[in-house]
Amino acid sequence: MNHMRYSVVINAPVATVWSTMLEDATYRQWTEGFAPGCYYSGDWKQGSKILFLAPGEHGDSGMVSRIKENKHHEFISIEHLGIVGNGIEDTTSEEAKAWAGALENYTFREKAGMTELLIELKGNIPDEFVTMFDGMWPEALNKLKSLAEN
Repeated sequence: MNHMRYSVVINAPVATVWSTMLEDATYRQWTEGFAPGCYYSGDWKQGSKILFLAPGEHGDSGMVSRIKENKHHEFISIEHLGIVGNGIEDTTSEEAKAWAGALENYTFREKAGMTELLIELKGNIPDEFVTMFDGMWPEALNKLKSLAEN
């Protein structure tokens, strides 16, 4: 069981940060550091299934998830349900179950026209991903900050 936190202050209003983070074109840009070609399939509505994907040699790979909670311009909670490997969704293998129930939470707080964005990863995050995320999330948030401020 791991709990990881990352944050950034962005010189833009919450509405701008929200849309920059979640709209398809800019999502693809700020997530590039996680894997080349990252994208999502689905939508951000509460209860919706959403796939977080990156192209691979034998098909797309990534995460099977659902939007657990969505409070517009305030909070999003993503619950991971499994993985996608070579274009195939998997929620039953041991590797997939290692992720099941993990939460990825985004909290947006406006302060004097600026936005504090807090990312929290909670739950079943395999230990081998902790160091990787500690490198990737700060880089991704800096890219998001750059996109939202320009």
